[in-house]
Amino acid sequence: MTKRANAKYKLDRRLGENLWGRPKSPVNKRSYGPGQHGQRRAKKLSDYGTQLQAKQKLKGYYGNITERQFRKYYTDAARRPGDTGENMIGLLETRLDTVVYRSKFVPTPFAARQIVSHGHVKVNGRRVTIASYHVKEGDLLELTDKARDMALVMEASKSGERDTPDYLEVNEGKTAKLLRTPKLADVPYAVQMEPHLIVEFYSR
Repeated sequence: MTKRANAKYKLDRRLGENLWGRPKSPVNKRSYGPGQHGQRRAKKLSDYGTQLQAKQKLKGYYGNITERQFRKYYTDAARRPGDTGENMIGLLETRLDTVVYRSKFVPTPFAARQIVSHGHVKVNGRRVTIASYHVKEGDLLELTDKARDMALVMEASKSGERDTPDYLEVNEGKTAKLLRTPKLADVPYAVQMEPHLIVEFYSR
């Protein structure tokens, strides 16, 4: 299990955007970048810089995905028929930890990875501890009885901070079913994601 080496919200400040749309993001108070030179006027990015930033933003959004894993998602998406960017979003959104997060079982993608790795999530009645497990259309996710009583889980299910997307069928914060693989327009990102720039970045 990989661990995030840097503070979670440092990426927010580096990009100047509230990546997860959370009230406690430091961007809400300090919109400039981190470090002693953070308040200097930002330089205009080259095409490569714009593409790199789009990649870092999408990769960072999903928490602890490594560069190697992220590149594999691109490669897999490129092999599939259809738009590579849309395919990539579909693959990322059907990760088990992402579906757990979207179902509002937990408040953050980082908590989603933790609750999966600790064995608190079942897929079709079978316990799964791999965060990158691919959830298929029609799969039913449920929390263990122990997890349902956790303060983190109870708080997340009642939170009005975000809504569950319509490609998921969620039952009282206890079970969730993936109805269909989402497209970019279906995903409730807090900031604009540009997968076409990521495709350009890896196609260089």
